[in-house]
Amino acid sequence: MKEIKKNIRKSQILELIDTLSKKNYIPIYADNIVEARNLVLKLIPQGSSIALGGSVTINELNLIGSFRSDNYRLFDRYNQPDWPSTVECMRQGLLADYFVTSTNAITKNGELIQMDSGGNRVASLLYGPKNAIVICGINKLVDTYQDGLNRIQEFVGPLNSKRINHKTPCNISGKCENCNTKQRICNFTTIVKSGERVDGKTFVVIINEEVGY
Repeated sequence: MKEIKKNIRKSQILELIDTLSKKNYIPIYADNIVEARNLVLKLIPQGSSIALGGSVTINELNLIGSFRSDNYRLFDRYNQPDWPSTVECMRQGLLADYFVTSTNAITKNGELIQMDSGGNRVASLLYGPKNAIVICGINKLVDTYQDGLNRIQEFVGPLNSKRINHKTPCNISGKCENCNTKQRICNFTTIVKSGERVDGKTFVVIINEEVGY
């Protein structure tokens, strides 16, 4: 039964890959986390500079340890002495060769939907880094844009707020309260409808497993 479900999910992913290809993304199928990790490392030439979006998915793929090697130049947002240094690191990362991140949802129409607290991820997906690599588990595939927003507000936002321990109402209630607190998790929302980049590419690696939030 498990294999049957996996095959059905693969068919869904391949349909989405066809849609993403028509929108000038470079979509890639990965059967599992290990395969996805290896694919991402093959996409990035040694010596490249890399910036990161905040992502549970990247952590679950154990990519940061590899990015910290001498093979790459990492804008390491997770290894800074204080918050101002972290902000400056993310700013510098806007000129990276590769931006590696996840997304909150992908619709059947090939729309990538992101909601951020600080805006580093949404900004870098729109402009800045030459190439973007978006890594996404099967759990983030949705039917419509509204389904994607609902997923963020009802599930992703509260979970991320609790994970980062932001002082927000959703951290306590587990649901979006449409708050105006300083550490609001959902200040910026973007919809990416095309994989076009200025002199670069947008890769989307879709994993046939549940990964991240």
